[in-house]
Amino acid sequence: MMKLLTIPFLCAAAYSFDAASAFTAPLGSSVCQERWGGHGRTLRTSSALSALDDAMKNRLDGIRRSYQALTERLADPDVIGDSNLLRQVMKDRSQSEEVVLEFERYCELDEELEGAQELFQEAGDDAEMREMARSEIKTIEAELERLESNIQILLLPKDPNDDRNCMLEIRAGTGGSEANIFAGDLYDVYRKFMQTEGWQVKLMDSSPGDDGGYKNIVVEVKGDSVYSKLKWEAGVHRVQRVPATETQGRVHTSTATVAIMPECDEVDIKIDQKDIEMSTMRSGGAGGQNVNKVETAVDLLHKPTGIRIKCTQERSQLKNKELAMKMLMSKLYDMENEKRDAEERARRGDQIGTGGRSEKIRTYNWKDSRVSDHRLGQNYPLQGFLGGGVGQIIDGLIAKDQEAKLRQLSEESMVA
Repeated sequence: MMKLLTIPFLCAAAYSFDAASAFTAPLGSSVCQERWGGHGRTLRTSSALSALDDAMKNRLDGIRRSYQALTERLADPDVIGDSNLLRQVMKDRSQSEEVVLEFERYCELDEELEGAQELFQEAGDDAEMREMARSEIKTIEAELERLESNIQILLLPKDPNDDRNCMLEIRAGTGGSEANIFAGDLYDVYRKFMQTEGWQVKLMDSSPGDDGGYKNIVVEVKGDSVYSKLKWEAGVHRVQRVPATETQGRVHTSTATVAIMPECDEVDIKIDQKDIEMSTMRSGGAGGQNVNKVETAVDLLHKPTGIRIKCTQERSQLKNKELAMKMLMSKLYDMENEKRDAEERARRGDQIGTGGRSEKIRTYNWKDSRVSDHRLGQNYPLQGFLGGGVGQIIDGLIAKDQEAKLRQLSEESMVA
């Protein structure tokens, strides 16, 4: 059975705990020494089954009280009358809802386990009754173990950007026209995946390749926990195949870079207008006389970083400027996040890759019909991936990251 360690819970609406001090539960301690709000007693003392210790239960009880207070606030006329405040209260409540429900179920099962243990003791020489009680105990303990494991994962520190929408940028790398085509193939995969997830996708900017695909494409993605999943796709993607333009059947290697930038606003990023240099131009292509005769396109340069953004998607200069500023803020915010994440990785050691744009994360081999994710060290069927089957790889990366965080917290508790 899995030994559960005590770990911190990070939630803006509830508490923030120190990892080292929170990781203090002795392994093999008794499980639920007191009922939620009840009196002390030992329900389960197997050394194979570690428990939620008193400190952890107190913290979970605090989360529960915070959750109940937020639930009551939903009926407050002042909250109902303020849409922004109502949205924030609902968001804070949802962040703790799952762990509260899991812990309530955990304590219910602890009570059921006590009843089953008492039944086993009272059965005496009744073999049938003892076997029935033993079977019930085994079933309950298995479910308690699952709940302990799930609670442990739910209480892991969370990336503050996980609930945000994001921008997905695919940029062709080395390989010329084949790299452009590959960038287009990657976008088709993500488009199918995002459609399966039920996310909303809006084209922000694109530069088509001469022979198909894209030199660069940027889309805005909105939905449930978009960034928490797509962030694992950031990095360099490499393809090995015979290009459609190759006449001698030689295998070429091309690359494309994927960037996942969390959505932000002026509260997250402050931009000095003095640092912005903007020019306008006429947009080419379809769209009517207004697009072709009026300077609706925007070319924006952020002088401190050298980031340049051209936006031609909208039919008015104002809207294109708004889109360009939105893209700039996301890029700057992404740069800040990358710097922060690099410092965090340096503190706790590299776990499943850097997450940076220069990291080679995956290779697509057409000859062997194989997708190799270098962070997981696993291969996946190419056709399944091309059909939008990104979820399996993302789930594997999330699981590996959780394991690494649990291991890190365990090691910190040993030192403390």
